[in-house]
Amino acid sequence: MPDRHYDIAFRSDLRLMDVAWHRYFTVHDVEAYARACWTEFDRNGFYPGYLLRMDMSQSAIQPQDALAMFRTHFAGFPQARRIAIVTASALARLQVQREMTQSYLQIFDRADTAFAWLTQDVAAVA
Repeated sequence: MPDRHYDIAFRSDLRLMDVAWHRYFTVHDVEAYARACWTEFDRNGFYPGYLLRMDMSQSAIQPQDALAMFRTHFAGFPQARRIAIVTASALARLQVQREMTQSYLQIFDRADTAFAWLTQDVAAVA
């Protein structure tokens, strides 16, 4: 199991925030993760209308107390134009559908399919 709970990468050329979760989060992990997301978002010069891929394929479902902390720490986070969630887990899909109700969100089994959906019209927007 990786030491880090997550990886965050920014692709300015695509305005893509690319996140991978490697395991579940505890209540205490969420604050540091949220702080890293906010800091890197600003440091990379991102703004509302970006693309977000969250690869949750290695993390399964999240504990309920951690979900509450995600809601708290990500309140007001800049809105994406599209969100692609990656997970093949039926339970994780249900949790995502319950927690993330954005109309511009899709769930995928594979990261490459999610990436293709996210970037299908990037040239038209750029």
